[in-house]
Amino acid sequence: MSIPFGFGAPGGGGEFDANQLGAMLQQMGQMLQSGGGSSDPVNWSIARDTARKAIAAEGDPSVSATELRETEEAIALAETWIDGATVFPSTGARAGAWCRSEWLEATFAAWQRIIGPLGEQASAMMSQALPGQAGAPGLPAELGELPPEFASMLGPLLGMAKQMGAMSLGSQFGQGLGALAGEVVSASDIGVPLTDEPRPILIPRNVAAFGEGLDIPADEVRIYLALREVAHERLFAHVPWLRPRVLGAIEEYARGIHFDADRWTDVMRDVDPQDPAALQEALGSGLFEPEDTPTQRAALARMETLLALVEGWVEAVVVSSSSGRLPSADRLAETMRRRRAAGGPAEHTLANLVGLELRPRRLREAAALWLTVALEYGVEGRDALWGHPDLLPASDDFDDPDGFVERSRTELPE
Repeated sequence: MSIPFGFGAPGGGGEFDANQLGAMLQQMGQMLQSGGGSSDPVNWSIARDTARKAIAAEGDPSVSATELRETEEAIALAETWIDGATVFPSTGARAGAWCRSEWLEATFAAWQRIIGPLGEQASAMMSQALPGQAGAPGLPAELGELPPEFASMLGPLLGMAKQMGAMSLGSQFGQGLGALAGEVVSASDIGVPLTDEPRPILIPRNVAAFGEGLDIPADEVRIYLALREVAHERLFAHVPWLRPRVLGAIEEYARGIHFDADRWTDVMRDVDPQDPAALQEALGSGLFEPEDTPTQRAALARMETLLALVEGWVEAVVVSSSSGRLPSADRLAETMRRRRAAGGPAEHTLANLVGLELRPRRLREAAALWLTVALEYGVEGRDALWGHPDLLPASDDFDDPDGFVERSRTELPE
């Protein structure tokens, strides 16, 4: 039989060596201790450390005084312009500018909540594969042919594998977050509330990268992104049920993503414990896969619809507030629309790692629906729909904005 971790067995590719196994266990123990000894399904200490190292490797200078001043000025102007485009008033929260590592620290707790359910599923699956655990199948029959000293050590060895899995998941998630930190232009860029308090924040270095190659003045790019950030901030600040609803929809979908146990078995059968990089690489893709069930498809539809409604409303508000004021608004809106619809390289990296794509697939339709509502009932009527989740459009309404307006006539003010 093929024994995990490359050790030989009678009739296999080599003779069993208890001393070799003991040395390996000692080395693994040292490696686990260096990982912080976390008992969580995901080793969050490693995740944070990996992300910070990835960010540092790309360069992460502190925000300069000039960048902070330019950001504050852009956000102040955006607050003024948006006042007439929504009934939601300014929160008065202080504007800010972050470097990439500051974004990571400020959003890390939210990512733990989003990614946590996936780690729990992975841990549960690995536990079921361990001998002696509740519901576990027990030791394979082939192990009866192994020397007694190997069989007695295999249980603890697989227990260590569980901790190794937590470390590897932490490393993989950290790499994804580190890459994402190099792309997001603001605190709310991905459309999901990742900070505890709504506060307009831009990431100057990423803002500059966003504008590269567009042939648009840097101050216009900054103002446009500030408008988006302010719109997001006001929406989540004044619709108290929205933040838990969005995160709940994401968590519900995440619970339906299953851990690929067969891949894990294949990895542990062939992995060399003295080469953690090999394990990390093996777990880098295809570990989490969405279930193709009616329940999961419904959860995906709810999540995507809600994200599209948020992004569509933000786009409608930004278009209204920038009209006649920002010459490049249309070009920037199209650039952002394509970026949000396709997702950047880091978003794809994260999706490959956790099976979760946080992209509003029907952004254009959602924005058109909000425009139709505003034309019929004005800004006040449009924003009144956020008064209760049941008032919001459903995914089918994206295809029939006029029908939705007519059906909502009794709920919207004339």
